[in-house]
Amino acid sequence: MTVDEIIEYVEGLGGVLALRPAPGDGSPELAWGDTFFYYAPDGVVPRTQPFATIVTKDYPDDERSQLNRPDRFRVNVHAGTEAFTRWTGHPPREPATGDPSVPDTVFAHPVYARQGWLAVVNPGARTGTAVRDLLRAAHDAARTRYERRRA
Repeated sequence: MTVDEIIEYVEGLGGVLALRPAPGDGSPELAWGDTFFYYAPDGVVPRTQPFATIVTKDYPDDERSQLNRPDRFRVNVHAGTEAFTRWTGHPPREPATGDPSVPDTVFAHPVYARQGWLAVVNPGARTGTAVRDLLRAAHDAARTRYERRRA
């Protein structure tokens, strides 16, 4: 999967606002080139965290995925407790284990595992279906939260 394929898939789920920080838009330079997905059918950035992101570089205190290597990116998905536990074999409150630099593998997010986030570096043949399923479920959960707040 490419970054563009993932963006196209998520936008196709409906009601998605994909923020792509770039020079001149007022966003911090560190975020340029990354993508942040929100459920926002009105096109207004909500006061919530995104339900998924794509990062293309290492962030401070988040270098273990080695994203500063050529042609590497990481998809991050707010999976929630149930999916997180199913994928990792332990609840989010336990410390993350494994190597977050291995491509095409679902793993506990190196920084946000405790909040139920999963991640995949360069999703490919082994994880493509899983990434789409996780993104769809995160989108559905974000939509449900949005509708509950609007009711």
